[in-house]
Formats: sequence, structure tokens, C-alpha cells
Amino acid sequence: MDASRTRTTPRPLRTRLALPLCGLLLATGCSAAASGPDAGPGAGEREGTEARAAARATDSLQSDYQRVIKDVLPSVVQIQAGNDLGSGVVYDDKGHVVTNAHVVGDRKTFRVTTAHSEQSLAATLVSAYPEQDLAVIKLDAVPRGVKAAVFGDSSSVEVGQIVLAMGSPLGLSSSVTQGIVSATGRTVTEGSSGGGTGATIANMVQTSAAINPGNSGGALVNLDSRVIGIPTLAATDPGLGDSAAPGIGFAIPASMVKTVADQIIAHGRVTDSGRAALEITGRTVVDQEFKPAGVAVVDVKKGGAADKAGLRSGDVITRLGDTGITTITSLSEALAARKPGDRVKVTYTRGGDRHTADVTLGEQ
Repeated sequence: MDASRTRTTPRPLRTRLALPLCGLLLATGCSAAASGPDAGPGAGEREGTEARAAARATDSLQSDYQRVIKDVLPSVVQIQAGNDLGSGVVYDDKGHVVTNAHVVGDRKTFRVTTAHSEQSLAATLVSAYPEQDLAVIKLDAVPRGVKAAVFGDSSSVEVGQIVLAMGSPLGLSSSVTQGIVSATGRTVTEGSSGGGTGATIANMVQTSAAINPGNSGGALVNLDSRVIGIPTLAATDPGLGDSAAPGIGFAIPASMVKTVADQIIAHGRVTDSGRAALEITGRTVVDQEFKPAGVAVVDVKKGGAADKAGLRSGDVITRLGDTGITTITSLSEALAARKPGDRVKVTYTRGGDRHTADVTLGEQ
């Protein structure tokens, strides 16, 4: 069900927690060996103090993990859409649940299972927004013990932060994996095969926490028990036959999740995407060596951004600002980094001649 379609093996949380303990045992062993005159007075006592401090730090981190899991896991649910499984996060006390558009697919009704119950609950689709791979469904009834998650501030997310990914990987409900924020501000294009939406999503959070099929729509959480993103994709390695690239997962930032979910709940649809557009229909073209060489304009929306700038059907776009354009995907990624109303220079060819146009971007 997961748009990433990865096949990585979940990494148990306790594996990482054991690492500091292994280091502690090695340090203690070295201390025992340093028993000669070079050890010096008080050496064993100092090492014992350091060992106790390391143990306290490990206990503290473990307690943090357990506290966050206790806080957030009641807000994470498993979603069954037909024969497929995904995850979701309870968004408010009215039973709205946010998830990925590729999790809901073309279904309108769902069965939802909470962390503390085996009994499934009925839910219906409010609306999906495939362009950002987000959707909101609503529980027909809100049971006791289910609480809304608290969403954090995406702008405060920093590389190196410890995070936990919660969801239902491979159908294993209420599973937790851990890692760090590996990078921020990634622009990632989702595949369109196997149920993917083909969306190009900007400002994604990259994490080393394991993201597996079924994790999609779950929660990426910091140690303040704040949801900082919705896990959506895991990278694949074309050099390995598109098998999973371990430790490279992506989550839609909480700020975008809130923007989309709030609009869907208030209006039943997204009314302001905040996504820039040239307002054209295009296709990738290749050169004489059959290599991607630009985006041919198939159709121009009347009165849209490209139309106002003088672009027309048959033009081939080769550059947006300083970014070279070779495919539809590269054009989508270049636009994802901009906002409606931005002015940008578009380079294109027409009849073999090179031209430029200043375009005020529209909204997708």
C-alpha cells in the first residue's frame, strides 16, 4: 500500500538502545585490565563514575522514548482500505484522521483500528489531495482512549534531532522505529505506479527511521511528543533493481499537513494549495540521442501564467530560472521550490530558436 513499495526489514527499537550499554561493558573491561602501576590512584573510581553517568544517560533516553510512545501511540491508527493497509494520525477530537492520499486510493469507506483495541471502526473519506499526497478521513464514532495528536512547528526541525516513526509497517500495528532527522528541505517526486500519486512534494523531512510499507500516513515524532511529519516515502536504489535504500525515508512536514487538513476539514477540499504553476499541460521530449531534453508545451491554460507571458503550444521549456529543465519531473521539482506570484525567467525554444519570457507564476 505504501507509495514507497520498499522491502526493508524493520529495525527494533531496542537494538539502538543496546548500543550505549555495549560501550559501557567495553569500558568496564578496559578498566579491569588497567590494574598495573600505570593505572594510577583513583583511575578505577573515575571510570566507575563515568560508567554510572553513561548508564544514567542511557536510562534517561530510554525513559524519553517510552514517554513519547505512551503520549503519541494512542493517536496513531491503522487504516484498511479494501485489501490494503496504511496508517493515520488522529487530527482532532471530532474523529478526523489525516493520512496519505495513496493510502486511501479511490476508496470512500474504511475500517480503522486504534492502538488499544482490536475492534475496527468505520470511517468515511472527507477529501483527498493527491497533489500533496494527503487525505482526511473521519471516524463515524470516536471511541474512548483515542486522542488527537499535537503537531509541531516544522521550521524548528533540525538535522540530528532524534525522531520516532509510528505506524503499521507490513500490517504490524502500533510499531515504532527510531532514527534521526537526516536532512530538511528535500523535494521528492513520488512514483505513480503501484498506487502512488506521482506528486512532487517540497520541504520534506528526511529521516533514518525505518519507513516500510504500511508506515505511510503514520507519525514522525520528536522527543517533545510533537508530530513533525507524516511518513510517506522510502528511497529505492535503481542500481539494486529498485530495492530499498535502508535508512532513507521522507515525511511530509507538519506545517503542510496542517495547512491541507485544516482546509479539507473547513471546506471539504483544498481551496489554497500554495503551490506554484505555469498553468500548462506538457510532456517530456528527447534529443537525437534519445536523452530527455526539455518539456514540450502541449496546451496552455487561457489567461494563465504561461499564456500571459506569451508561451504557446509547441514551445519546449529548457530552463526555469537557473534550473535546467529536461523532464516533466524536473519542471515539477523546480516549481515546487517557488510560490504563486513569484516572477521567474523561463527559457524555451520555438522553431529551433531560443527565447526567454518573464513569467508571474500562477497557482496549482
